[in-house]
Formats: sequence, C-alpha cells, structure tokens
Amino acid sequence: MQVTVTVPDDLAVALKLTDHDPAGSALQAMALEAFRERRITAFQLRTLLNIPSRFELDALLKDHAIETYTAEDFEHDLAGLDIPATP
Repeated sequence: MQVTVTVPDDLAVALKLTDHDPAGSALQAMALEAFRERRITAFQLRTLLNIPSRFELDALLKDHAIETYTAEDFEHDLAGLDIPATP
C-alpha cells in the first residue's frame, strides 16, 4: 500500500521533515504508535521498519520511551508466583 501525505512547507520545517527521509519518519511514527497500542507485534515492527535484530529494536524502543513490559505483564507475573502468606 502506498500513502501520500501533503504537508505545508512551514509545517514541514516545524516537524523537522526536511532533515531526513520524511516518508521513513512517517512510517516509523505510525509503526511505533501501532506497536505502543499493541496492534502489531515486535516481529511485525521489525519487519515493517527493516530492523535486523531484536537488540536494535530494543534500542529504538528505548529511544522513543516505549515500554515493552507493562503493568499488566507485571500483574500476570506476580499472580503466577508462589509466595507463602506471612503470618
């Protein structure tokens, strides 16, 4: 699928679209948001952005402050622990 977006020149400067590949930046932003919302998996994100390793993906997620271990994940892990009750 090909998507075309028109951005006025003054906004392109404000969005820093003139410094690098604007199409790549838009794709990355959309893909990261889809991953943040859990609409795509880490593997799909790597494929979409052509990221060769999980380590590089982890670095990208860290750069964008995207957590992959959520509070729900913690609650699930905590519920699975066999912790004896304290008297």
